[in-house]
Amino acid sequence: MKIKINNQPTKVAVLPNNPPLQHEMDVLTKKVEILTRKENMNAVKISEVNMETSKSIVAELVKKSNRILASISTHRFPFDFFPNTINIEEGRVTVIIRSFFLSSQVHSVDIKDISNIFINMAPFFAQLVIYSKTFEANEVRIRYLWKKQAIYARRIIEGLRIFQEKQIDTSMYSKKELISKLEDLSTTEIVT
Repeated sequence: MKIKINNQPTKVAVLPNNPPLQHEMDVLTKKVEILTRKENMNAVKISEVNMETSKSIVAELVKKSNRILASISTHRFPFDFFPNTINIEEGRVTVIIRSFFLSSQVHSVDIKDISNIFINMAPFFAQLVIYSKTFEANEVRIRYLWKKQAIYARRIIEGLRIFQEKQIDTSMYSKKELISKLEDLSTTEIVT
């Protein structure tokens, strides 16, 4: 239907003669409320599941980040008043380089960022060289390690690199089991 107001044509919508009954409107309103409640309940359940999953992931990460698998210190003759230390954890290697008057440098390298690891042997001691993809200097050198300690550290780090590459979750192993698996994994014979 067209009506002219101030000589301008406009359109008007005409509603049907039978408006919806109040009872039908109440039923439709209740159905909408029920569907809304169900959607809200499903959203709450999903958020609870996501929260539990997040909590378990965080708990595993904390467990993995705090387990030190090996800690090795340097040795110099006759005395080493400021020994350097290598802490091998499941997710990273931390090297603490100490110097005179208790000053120290701490280098942390994620296992996934280690590109290579070498051992330089000398008559009495060994030097462990860790090459990183992220360091500006690209390497960390730790001198004056006993040969057996350097070989052990290299084996543990190489095993962790393989686990990281294959995306194996190490949090399910106890510390003793994990070290045993890592030693078995990298049994390459090293010539001394």
